[in-house]
Amino acid sequence: MAEAAAQDLLLAAAFVSDAQYNRNIPFKTSPEAVRLYHLYNHWMMRIATYFFIFLNLSLALFEEPAVYPLPFLATSVLEVLCLLVFLGRLTHFAKVTLHNVFWKDTKNICIMVAILLSLTDLAIYGVLRMYDVRSIRWSRIVRPIFLINFAESRQIRRAFRSIRNTLPEITYVFLLFMFSLLMFSLMALKLFGERNLQTAEGLPYFRNYLEIVFDLYVLVTTANSPDVMMPAFDFSSWYTLFFIAFVIINTYIFMSLFLAVVYNNYKKHLKNEIRKLAYMKRRKMIEAFNLLKEEEGEQFVVREARWKQLVKLVAPDTSSSHRELLLCISDDEQKGFVDKKSFVQLADLLNIQVVTLRVRRHPLARWVPALYGSAPSQLLRRVVRHRAFVWTYDAIILINAIFIALDEESPYISYAEWVFLALYIIEILLKVYTYEPREFFGKTQFWNWFDTLIIFAALTATILNATLKSTLKYNSQQILDIVFILRVLRLIRIVDSIQRFQVIMNTLINIVPTMLTFGGLTLVVYCVFAIIGMELFHGKIQYFPANSNAPHALECGNPALKDSLFARGKYCKNNFNNFASSFIVLMELTVVNQWHDILSGPAKLYFIAFHIVMVIIIVNIFVSFILEAFFVEYSLEKSEVETAIERKIQELGMGVQEDELQYEQLLDNMESAEHELEGEGGTKPQSKGLVFKIASKRYRTVDALLQRMFEAEIPLEDEGLSFEEILNLSPTSAVPRSPSSESTA
Repeated sequence: MAEAAAQDLLLAAAFVSDAQYNRNIPFKTSPEAVRLYHLYNHWMMRIATYFFIFLNLSLALFEEPAVYPLPFLATSVLEVLCLLVFLGRLTHFAKVTLHNVFWKDTKNICIMVAILLSLTDLAIYGVLRMYDVRSIRWSRIVRPIFLINFAESRQIRRAFRSIRNTLPEITYVFLLFMFSLLMFSLMALKLFGERNLQTAEGLPYFRNYLEIVFDLYVLVTTANSPDVMMPAFDFSSWYTLFFIAFVIINTYIFMSLFLAVVYNNYKKHLKNEIRKLAYMKRRKMIEAFNLLKEEEGEQFVVREARWKQLVKLVAPDTSSSHRELLLCISDDEQKGFVDKKSFVQLADLLNIQVVTLRVRRHPLARWVPALYGSAPSQLLRRVVRHRAFVWTYDAIILINAIFIALDEESPYISYAEWVFLALYIIEILLKVYTYEPREFFGKTQFWNWFDTLIIFAALTATILNATLKSTLKYNSQQILDIVFILRVLRLIRIVDSIQRFQVIMNTLINIVPTMLTFGGLTLVVYCVFAIIGMELFHGKIQYFPANSNAPHALECGNPALKDSLFARGKYCKNNFNNFASSFIVLMELTVVNQWHDILSGPAKLYFIAFHIVMVIIIVNIFVSFILEAFFVEYSLEKSEVETAIERKIQELGMGVQEDELQYEQLLDNMESAEHELEGEGGTKPQSKGLVFKIASKRYRTVDALLQRMFEAEIPLEDEGLSFEEILNLSPTSAVPRSPSSESTA
């Protein structure tokens, strides 16, 4: 009986953990499979998987054509090692999931096919290399599949699904855009083709239809404006009307239409994705409740002891005082059990960061209490705690930034830097005197560490530079410049302190996790196009130093580029001769400034394809996400669960207001055992030296905020849909209603 209860508890912990982290893996429920599933989701396993994924991608830096060449045997061994790790990870995944689900999952098939293709290509390439036969490593293009298709990369897959779902609508707009482009190109050919106009380089102007199409496509990105217009403008000012109409229709209207279509479809499909996550979370919490429930009168509940065991399994790093606080919220009336409605909210409770604040006495208050508690000392500490003290030093930072921008050779500027350094050191010493040092330099106090390190680095560099200058006549002003620039970064704190800027700052902080998702998406696209580019254009362009006498050095090693804009602009380093330079070229194309100058011949089709995929689709989806993030940040207030936590904290007399919180009190929610406080029988948290606070909303992720928005559609008593029904939800589906919890409890 005890063993069965322990197994149920472990299974319930797996369901709650999945609900907390929005995982939707349909795993087996046997005891062995559940233990393997917990191991599969361990953070070390995930980090190891990502390490080998990025190691596999980075092999392109060491393989021919290489940035840092390694022997073929070394790169082959590393690649085989990565593939074995991927196979082991996939096998582990197969052990914990249902067989019919595993073999129907497209991403698992993609991983197996990618492993098989990579091994086959590696073997063929190795054999051909033994006979000095040059071949293409065509399987390198499938390496990003591992980044996309492992279970850990669900955010990247969601982004790809957004692209896939948006493509049909984008296609219609793109066809209209191309129709407009072709029509304007035809008009340009008829208007300018027979007037014998020439470009500034003496080339025929608008006489080849395909060249006109390309030039006008570049004009949509404004990269060749106004150069492309000038020959016609010189001939007649009236021809500018043609280009003005083209830019208005294609650059402003069609490009804005692309963004509007992408945003509309992105929001629609994002809502569907988030709604699936919300239903999945509800379903998993119900499954966990059903495993642990016991009958209490006319309802089913989870006993307090079982609830504590569950939370300790799901969140082992939380302190006992934090767990007791969560129990007080879930069991608000102290009945000794948690009902179904409160239990379902456990995943949300665990996702809300509750900061533990421990009030400590300053060491000087213990060592010299009379001096530290004297009237002058208290006045000094009140001054340092006052907002005016912060404003004063904000002004000093601004003045220091102005001095840094002034003439550095002036002796007055040099003396002023010593004054500013002295003021900054006094600031640090006053704060350490006022605030408890261990908490002032706590692990969450980034700005305190930043300020202190920058100030003392500047002091050290200034003293070192002055010593070297006086003894060796050597002036290392460059070191000081770097330190000064870092110190100017403290201006960010001034911006963050302005109320109207805080929404922007909050949004920027909230989108950082999702930036990693779009970073992964961009990495996939860059890797694919970089590998294709290396195979197509490797060796076509060579870079030579400015004083080189090599043949065709002025043409970047390619006679076909003689007198071209590419060669005259000295763009020879923009080539696909290795993985790193390929990435740089693709970044330049993403920015689209002067991108037409580095194109020629068949390469135009390659670069236009990259521009469509990266700039028109992916960048617009990223902009759509930024828009949605700002709308959510502006519209959402605290959730019901957060409000309940804050209310309970205040009821227990263990709360602290936001404006009362200063540098000295913020600690992480993981307290050591000696700092954990328990009340009578170890069941109630006490306020003796320990208080709690909801973490700032700037640490919430946008995904969590969006999920909370769409969870409002699901009544708390709704047990949710089955897993299969949840996965089959479409963007146009109405919010379905499931049988109430009372009927199935």
